[in-house]
Amino acid sequence: MDNRQCVGTSLILEPPPRRSRRVLRRVLVAALAGGVVVGSALVLLPEEPRPHRPAPPPAAGPRAQPQTQALTTVTYGVPAALPGLTALIGRQEQRVRAQPRDARAWAVLGSAYVARGRRAGDAADYPRAERALQTSLDVRGTKNTEALDGLTALALARRDFPAAKRYGEQALKATPKRWSAYPPLIDAYNGLGDYTKARAALDRLMELRTGPAERPAVMARAAAVYRDRGWREDAVAQLTDAAAAARTPAEQAAWLAGLGQLAWERGDLPDALRHFEAALRLDPDQRAAPAGRARTLAALGRTAQALAAYRAAVAKQPDPEVLMELGELFESLGQPRPAEEQYARLKAAVRQSVAGGVDEELLIGRFEADHGDPWDAVERLEEEWRRQPGIEVADALGWALHRAGEDQEALPYATAATDEAKGGGVRSALYAFHRGVIEAELERYGPARRYLEEALRINPYFSPLGVPVAREALRTLGEPPADEPPES
Repeated sequence: MDNRQCVGTSLILEPPPRRSRRVLRRVLVAALAGGVVVGSALVLLPEEPRPHRPAPPPAAGPRAQPQTQALTTVTYGVPAALPGLTALIGRQEQRVRAQPRDARAWAVLGSAYVARGRRAGDAADYPRAERALQTSLDVRGTKNTEALDGLTALALARRDFPAAKRYGEQALKATPKRWSAYPPLIDAYNGLGDYTKARAALDRLMELRTGPAERPAVMARAAAVYRDRGWREDAVAQLTDAAAAARTPAEQAAWLAGLGQLAWERGDLPDALRHFEAALRLDPDQRAAPAGRARTLAALGRTAQALAAYRAAVAKQPDPEVLMELGELFESLGQPRPAEEQYARLKAAVRQSVAGGVDEELLIGRFEADHGDPWDAVERLEEEWRRQPGIEVADALGWALHRAGEDQEALPYATAATDEAKGGGVRSALYAFHRGVIEAELERYGPARRYLEEALRINPYFSPLGVPVAREALRTLGEPPADEPPES
């Protein structure tokens, strides 16, 4: 539309002209070009390992050695500490140099790169992973389940849910009774909005027998699905059992951070802080816990501590989403200059992530909707919805349409994000807030009150910028008149 107005700078390119999806794809192609044959894979292996950090002290009980733990991670998806992953990568790099036709060594190396990239928030590992995993397939063929597992994990790390589904289903077809094939497929189905298949995959996973080392990972996967169904108590129970049964500090920290996130989502700040801090004591490299702790401190009104915690969280490897959170916190404090500084860092972090092959269209769309060009957000998110129509995209697209002034078009997406039958039952304060604002703009005052009240009831601290808007909107709406018709 010709009447679109740019409100700020584009997230990726400077100066402001809009960047199309084709440009994004060219960036991805340039970043990934030329690295999938055995010879080039050997040439492109890094020459020097990353600095090795000492592992945290083991907790009581039986604990695996770091490299053994890391191998379990790449095989079964159990969280591992960064030093063990780095050591495993060094060992596998030596092995493939010595034996370049060892398909399993290439698959383990590729999966270790994926695990380290996700663990450290560094997408630079993903092209290396793709080269190694593709080399493994070239050596052994398409029934190479270890390489297929790694490619599934890589696609999930890049938010490429169609590819994750394709690789995951290939791996499952080859070995249908292998439990570790199911968790990544559940994530892929959820990302594509296919909640029926996600639930069926979980049911099958729960029927399969697993050993004590793998059982916590199964519990954690069940917790994620239960959370998406709105079964919070069941999700907490599963994650609590997973944390109690964890065999390493890194694994236990991951499940405790998950419990902290569940507590945050229901607005239980003391419980959230307790779990996030416990996770950090066990594993200082835990990625979710530092941002969760900072977010919780901000909600508690401990602003100086929150800002320090956020800065510490983004100091090692800036996470674009956490940088956006920090920028919005500065905005809520009436400090536009430091907010813009964080948004500038966000742009740089997104460039790095995209260069590693990550699909950041959802994050870019969310940023542009609130801090840039809402129409750019709409274009990006409409294409994202066509490609992988998950609940997060539905919410973001509905909000972008609202910000662009198209509330009638926004409502079906906001409805999809808050409809228990379509979205699987997830209770999100942010989704409810977005729908409440859209309903109010359409003068549907009954539903508007309901969803705005629900947002504040689910989590009265869900956003430093959104909460004041929700409260003001409810004050403006006032009490419902006695003759107000029931909502439709």
